[in-house]
Amino acid sequence: MPDGSNTKHAMLSSNDFTRQMNHIRKNLAVLPLILASTSQFRRELLSRLQIPFTAVAPNADETALAGETPAQTAERLSELKARAIAANHPAALIIGSDQVAYLGEQRFGKPGSREDATAQLRAMRGNTVVFHTGLCLLNTQTGHSQTVGIPTEVRFRQLSDDEIARYLDKEDALNCAGSAKSEGLGISLLEYMRGDDPNALVGLPLIALANMLRAEGIQLP
Repeated sequence: MPDGSNTKHAMLSSNDFTRQMNHIRKNLAVLPLILASTSQFRRELLSRLQIPFTAVAPNADETALAGETPAQTAERLSELKARAIAANHPAALIIGSDQVAYLGEQRFGKPGSREDATAQLRAMRGNTVVFHTGLCLLNTQTGHSQTVGIPTEVRFRQLSDDEIARYLDKEDALNCAGSAKSEGLGISLLEYMRGDDPNALVGLPLIALANMLRAEGIQLP
């Protein structure tokens, strides 16, 4: 039986150990990234980060709870959407996002009809409306979630009824909170916007999302 007297043990320097650990980390399986939304515009925004992802429609009740502020609703629903698909993806990073527009006590959801879209735009013209975007990143492997809210102030021009009618003739905004698509012709309805992330108004705050992904070990850039 060998006594091991001739066995040599190589000692790693601290630099070699660090390089070896970095190599191991880089080769660990990366959790798949899933967008809990089928929104074309959110998909286009997420693609800017150049990370492969899939999009899955969440089945979530988007009704506001009694006593909730618009900000609380948006942030709760962003997490609810992420968790709605979690059971089918037990080892993934899931992105959920939701947006609520409001002016004082009045909320503006997705109009669904031209009549409601017209009423929303009439109510918002000449006013500053807050579009609060909730964002959640859920790691279904660890159960860890990160949730933030990004408000954007949007000042609408003093729109005439004719301008509102022409806009709705040209752009389908019936599935858009507030009835105005800033990523499309809706930008012409605005006087200005103020916020920390220009992408938040479209529905996916990329600056906050990039920070969340980095916290989960994703290298960006």
